[in-house]
Amino acid sequence: MRLSKLVNALKNAEIVFQGEDWEREIGELSADSRKQAQNSLFVCLCGGSIDSHEHAAEAVENGAVAVVTQKRLPVSVPQVLVKDAREALAILASAFYGEPSKRLKVIGITGTNGKTTTSYMLASILEEAGKKVGVIGTLGVRYARKTFRAELTTPDPISLQKTLADMLLCGVEYAVMEVSAHALFYKKTAGVRFATCIFTNFTQDHLDFFHTMSAYRQAKLGLFSPEVCPLAIVNGDEETGREIYRIRENLSGAKTVLYGLNTPTDCFAIVTDESINGSECMLNINDKLCRISLKMTGRHNIYNALAAAACAVELGIPAKSVEAGLSNINGVCGRLEKTAVFRGAEIFIDFAHTPDGLGKSLDALRKHCRGRLVCLFGCGGNRDKTKRPIMGETAARKADFSVLTSDNPRYEDPLDIISDIEKGYRRFSSRFVIVPDREKAVDYALDYLKSGDILLVAGKGGEEYQEIMGIKYPFDDHDIIGKLLEQKGKNPLF
Repeated sequence: MRLSKLVNALKNAEIVFQGEDWEREIGELSADSRKQAQNSLFVCLCGGSIDSHEHAAEAVENGAVAVVTQKRLPVSVPQVLVKDAREALAILASAFYGEPSKRLKVIGITGTNGKTTTSYMLASILEEAGKKVGVIGTLGVRYARKTFRAELTTPDPISLQKTLADMLLCGVEYAVMEVSAHALFYKKTAGVRFATCIFTNFTQDHLDFFHTMSAYRQAKLGLFSPEVCPLAIVNGDEETGREIYRIRENLSGAKTVLYGLNTPTDCFAIVTDESINGSECMLNINDKLCRISLKMTGRHNIYNALAAAACAVELGIPAKSVEAGLSNINGVCGRLEKTAVFRGAEIFIDFAHTPDGLGKSLDALRKHCRGRLVCLFGCGGNRDKTKRPIMGETAARKADFSVLTSDNPRYEDPLDIISDIEKGYRRFSSRFVIVPDREKAVDYALDYLKSGDILLVAGKGGEEYQEIMGIKYPFDDHDIIGKLLEQKGKNPLF
């Protein structure tokens, strides 16, 4: 695409030094000055300790024929001056790849917890309706028999738009994507046209980055402005969900559908039976009835199912596909996933890494626990430290015994992280043990189990690594549990 045409996608941009190069063909977009990228358009970004404006000359040496910048630079190529380079990058990426979201139905899902499960539930419903679906999120990217690992919940704008464009080429009709608060803060989705957006819930997380709950909430709310989101599917049992509804209530072009279990909403569920293996429910989705057998434990998964069902019906999907899609999904990797049985005790793996997420998973398992409820967990390093004692308190209140261990310590000492957790735990209980090595912790927890117990291994879910001092070492709770059970002479399958 020609530089002049590409830059036309930006509003209020100032052009500095056009010359003949203004009609150069742009071969790719780049935000990494170190990358060899011939005939590229380099976008200068500021973030953390790095200001890539300082490296624009390096980008030119490596093949950039123009730069997008927030200030004039001493380089001899055309410059495009913008107020917000991150927003500009997202818009340029969309234009460069042919604005794929305009030809896809893109559904964005945000919230502290439940994004991944809701996305997979919705994908299952759409696939039952015969639709071709792509999914982008924490567990990676999948579409048209392609799968990719995810470095981030929401990819950077260039990767995101490239993926959406490839989905189109592969015949995908619906793209279901998780939208993180960080992505919204950095305007990664500025170039995406959403058909629908879903709000799951809002609880404490990411205060290392946002510092206050108010700032974190504002980032989430950004997805639900009418110009971004024409149709919102919102949890009406959540205060922030009701706030989204109030904000949008009298705005033109902003339809909002509420779902919930405890307050009057457009979409609700009547739960007829609950067990450790799932729930039997009758869903009322704007007076369309769907009877489902949900093979996923816990009330929080009923909320996720309601969100997916409400979205699907609003998109014109028939009730029978909602029933089949929700009833046929057997679970989501690392999301309160029953993994094994050992000595008559059931073992679950869950991604729960927030106080609310851990509490809901423990509550869900407590209802069906005949023996002791055991919780193994840690907290991530170089992340929100304020939630560590709260997670300790949560486990102390809701579990009978806990094994405090390492999660992804990153650049922190695991013992320092565990000490923070312990401060909250000791306020309510002394029934815990500290085993910093996560594999040894799992081994300890397995040996502790008796018939009727339930073990929740929390924090990492479907992750396949453990990050220590900048290195990601192979580590999967599923594999560790399987290996240890084999060593104990037990078949890990249930």
